[in-house]
Amino acid sequence: MFSWFHIMPTGKRVRRKRQVGTLDQYKTEAAAERAVRSWRLAINSNEAHAFSGITVQDLIDHFRLKELDSSGEQGRAWSTRNRYETYLKKWIEPRWGKHELAAIKTPMVEEWLEQLQPMKQVSPAECTEQGRGKKRTPLAPGTKAKIRNIMGVLFNHAMRWEFTDRNPIKGLTRGAGVRQSSKRVSVPDILDISEMQDILAQLLSRDRTLVLLSMVTGLRRGELAGLKWQDIDFENMQIDVQRSVVDQVVGRCKTEASQKPVPIDEYTMGDLFAWFRETPFREPEDWVFATNSSRAGNKRGKQPLWLSTVMRYHIDPVVRNLGIQKRVGWHTFRRTYATLLKANGEDVKVVQELLRHGSSRVTLDIYAQAQMPAKRAAQQKVVEMVRKPATEVTAQPAINCSPKCSAEKLEKIV
Repeated sequence: MFSWFHIMPTGKRVRRKRQVGTLDQYKTEAAAERAVRSWRLAINSNEAHAFSGITVQDLIDHFRLKELDSSGEQGRAWSTRNRYETYLKKWIEPRWGKHELAAIKTPMVEEWLEQLQPMKQVSPAECTEQGRGKKRTPLAPGTKAKIRNIMGVLFNHAMRWEFTDRNPIKGLTRGAGVRQSSKRVSVPDILDISEMQDILAQLLSRDRTLVLLSMVTGLRRGELAGLKWQDIDFENMQIDVQRSVVDQVVGRCKTEASQKPVPIDEYTMGDLFAWFRETPFREPEDWVFATNSSRAGNKRGKQPLWLSTVMRYHIDPVVRNLGIQKRVGWHTFRRTYATLLKANGEDVKVVQELLRHGSSRVTLDIYAQAQMPAKRAAQQKVVEMVRKPATEVTAQPAINCSPKCSAEKLEKIV
């Protein structure tokens, strides 16, 4: 039991009490004390106390209590909360947990991120001269940027609750905060049309429907898993995305834009209807892709498939057998969908709406990649403008020369 005095507007002190929890929740005194410390911060924030000695660990505990534990309309999606917890526990708490907020300086964090490296096991032949069996490899810039961003969110939380009056991660002026590039180490793979068709041709009905739906709608993995038959509007030919399921945890969609209806064509709707007739789980409340394995026991039909398992045991083998030397995951289909939309010349706002992004910047910067034929055609147009006299640029039609045109034709063009 945790108790404290609350000062009333009249100045009278009133004792308050709150149960910390049970022995099952907090097995040690230290665990209970950590929970109490976050409450103490919240209580004292309403009083005229000067905060001193608050550590990053105190701030993280308070952040968990007030933001990560909230799953309401103002709270974060479960997948986001899970990602935050991973970065907090793996990187931020071990390094900064015992530091007071006032001791965190911008250069300290920047130097730490620059040197941050994971430990990866390697074969004996790759061991270092010390023979430790481990080799240091740089942490991806994107991962470092995410760590930086989460630390920035923590200090924003601290400023909001007046635990501190500064955010060393963002700095006081533009460019004064922690600098960390998010440049990718490698460009994510996208699939060619022929590769997409080959994959679909080798899959059985359930997995084929799953992959087709992902390829032609751009639904996220959690949204695919979270589909129920009541979300499929066969009459109006659209999908109403209502929820997301990640690691069997049902939560709301990632953003407000994610809940917009998704249009479906007749061909894809026909495949969905064929799967509806095949699956034994057809009630409106049933999952579209429910687990049907006998190993699921009493959960058979009552929970969606583990899509990571479907990818590992059903889709990956097909990709390898086809000889496709690309890293293929559920997000590959979504990224390919965005790239094909852009290659077809669709308006960026239409692409944004179809992918249900919060902003068009995400659509252009992260997802859409220009394909080689489109890049070649664009480059050729500029060459034609440069090589011709200015008077002929608008008068002459563009020369149609494919990448495989003959040397003789090229000589004529030049």
